[in-house]
Amino acid sequence: VQLVESGGGLAQPGGSLRLSCAASGFTFSEYAMMWVRQAPGKGPEWVAVISVGSSGTRYGDFVKGRFTISRDNTKNTLYLQMNGLSPEDTALYICARPRDYFSTEFDYRGQGTQVTVSS
Repeated sequence: VQLVESGGGLAQPGGSLRLSCAASGFTFSEYAMMWVRQAPGKGPEWVAVISVGSSGTRYGDFVKGRFTISRDNTKNTLYLQMNGLSPEDTALYICARPRDYFSTEFDYRGQGTQVTVSS
């Protein structure tokens, strides 16, 4: 199993970024997928999860309608569209394969892509 994130970088407050996660080594379309993040000196924080067929999505309370998780099963790719970014969103964003749609525990994770929000 390999999960490779991309799309992170520096954004200004109020700006947007779109993260991608390329998956390989397993049948992507058969698994729920999720994003977690980890800020310096803090523990992992669950961001969002999407079901196998994209019919279900759930978000952490802090998202407040700013982020959208999506997937393209034909491309084995997971996305996270982030709008209205704030400095509090600065973190390493990690793509992970949860044990199931309702779990925040994961079996596999990527290395992460750094998101920094600063003026």
